[in-house]
Amino acid sequence: MDVQIHESWKHILEEEFQKDYFQSLKHFLVDEKQQYVIYPPGKLIFSAFNFTPFNDVKVVIIGQDPYHGPNQANGLSFSVNDGVSSPPSLKNIFKELKEDCGCSIPSSGNLEAWAKQGVFLLNATLTVRQNTAGSHQKKGWEHFTDATIKLLSDKRENLVFLLWGNYAREKSQLIDAQKHLVLQAAHPSPLARGAFFGSKHFSKTNVYLEQKGKQPINWCL
Repeated sequence: MDVQIHESWKHILEEEFQKDYFQSLKHFLVDEKQQYVIYPPGKLIFSAFNFTPFNDVKVVIIGQDPYHGPNQANGLSFSVNDGVSSPPSLKNIFKELKEDCGCSIPSSGNLEAWAKQGVFLLNATLTVRQNTAGSHQKKGWEHFTDATIKLLSDKRENLVFLLWGNYAREKSQLIDAQKHLVLQAAHPSPLARGAFFGSKHFSKTNVYLEQKGKQPINWCL
């Protein structure tokens, strides 16, 4: 696996890349690619890290798995490529955004504009086999992304972590809540029966960022 990743992250994650689990993960992915279609495409696996350099991160939104349908996953959690219809969870994110910040519902579900402003859109697992949800879980990615979250918590200050759903909430143990704002809510999935709505995480994030003297995020796409 040829790791294409921003220099700032390459430097800070150098030790992780050398660890045995990451070497095993690389071998696993090489084998998988020979037999199956893997998403996202190789050059997009580390998109979150490339769009949002380490020192530019302001907000962290943790997803679980990349989308496993053709042309959906682009390496950013919850985001899809231009021209692909927004999946149900993303539609609900946009509905909440409209209620919370007055943003109109965008025609594209591509969240690159957020990533460029410092929203680190991190999936806990960075790859998946086509049409097989969760197929690359427990292969090493979680070690890597947990280390990433912990490094952000330890080495940065005044970040906002948005933890949606039980899986993301479990990551709160990696985060120093004395240094950062941790906001938790139900998952935006329709399976949560609307419990995500009314969380107002987008406006709460911007209030916090402004209090800390940072530029707020323009959430409207």
